[in-house]
Amino acid sequence: MFPLLMRLVKKVFGKVLQSHIITVKIVRHGQSYFVTDYDPTIEDSYTKQCVIDDRAARLDILDTAGQEEFGAMREQYMRTGEGFLLVFSVTDRGSFEEIYKFQRQILRVKDRDEFPMILIGNKADLDHQRQVTQEEGQQLARQLKVTYMEASAKIRMNVDQAFHELVRVIRKFQEQECPPSPEPTRKEKDKKGCHCVIF
Repeated sequence: MFPLLMRLVKKVFGKVLQSHIITVKIVRHGQSYFVTDYDPTIEDSYTKQCVIDDRAARLDILDTAGQEEFGAMREQYMRTGEGFLLVFSVTDRGSFEEIYKFQRQILRVKDRDEFPMILIGNKADLDHQRQVTQEEGQQLARQLKVTYMEASAKIRMNVDQAFHELVRVIRKFQEQECPPSPEPTRKEKDKKGCHCVIF
């Protein structure tokens, strides 16, 4: 029914305050409600079944704590993820400035020059408290060679779209890494039927 299982690790960066809202974004995506009082933990996981571009997918979403005291677990999460949402708060310049460091860490752990990631500027509904402009987010995304989106869990702006876009990026990456092999013809199937070794 859901042939594709994607393990997504949503990276949360910055202070507890940032984890508070960003973690809620995942809760809203999976469960469709907004929680105002949330106590961030080391990790939370959610499963979401959905159809994206007429293809079924089951997403395993791991929301990791961004606080430095949980840093020892970070690389373990990075190893298992097939895609990453690099999330910062547009109301906190410090969370924005840490993104580059974490993106480099993911690439180092994966031993890759690029990997499926999307940069998300969260709390876009709080424009009056904004410390990071849209242009700065777009500029960083170009530097990291990733897509940039702004989102708000509170008003449900681009929450589902962020996950859907990440799935598209993962699929494209996987197709480039392991292109599907062509279906064998009837003649080739017959040739492969039985292998015998005679001594």
